[in-house]
Amino acid sequence: MIRTWILDIRPLYEADKYQACYNALPAFRKEKADRLQSRRGKAQSTGAWILLDRIRKEYGIAEEAAFNLSHSGDYVLCSIDMDCGNKTQVGCDIEAVKRAKLKIARRFFCPSEYDTILREHNKESQNDMFYRLWVLKESFMKATLQGMAMDTKSFEIQMTDPPILLKKPDCYPQRYYYREYDAGIPYKIAVCSTDKEIDSRIRMELKL
Repeated sequence: MIRTWILDIRPLYEADKYQACYNALPAFRKEKADRLQSRRGKAQSTGAWILLDRIRKEYGIAEEAAFNLSHSGDYVLCSIDMDCGNKTQVGCDIEAVKRAKLKIARRFFCPSEYDTILREHNKESQNDMFYRLWVLKESFMKATLQGMAMDTKSFEIQMTDPPILLKKPDCYPQRYYYREYDAGIPYKIAVCSTDKEIDSRIRMELKL
């Protein structure tokens, strides 16, 4: 089963709390945080790894279990394969909802996906749909480990409940499944995995 945790990183904006968490990072993760310039960026990088480490320790999950991290604004996200399947693929994404970037959607989304946004009746619902599609597309790209190297028009999402992949590159013959989450915050969250068992509840119990 794939489970997903979300963590509020705002406590890391305080210098003492950040330093304590930073000290607990492995060396390569410290180097990554050090390369970032903004306070928020450093907090996101540090918080994402702290969340993964807490999950592993509290639930006894092996380091080889497939996982994926994401961050946006004041939150970080971690999706992980609780069963440690050796072929599981998983990707997750979280994005703060802002104004829909219609020029980006027209350029990088499939025509049907772009039309889905335009069919929404007002700006607010267009914003909502744009970011739903954004996290759904990015979570698939991350699950395949291709990330932004993948052509975003090479796969197409249909906004059913749950969303489904209408098409995808032939080099990914596995079936992929989606789950969207509402954490009660103005962010969109999606998980994509080859494991069809994706927990219906996002977990919020872990705190800094």
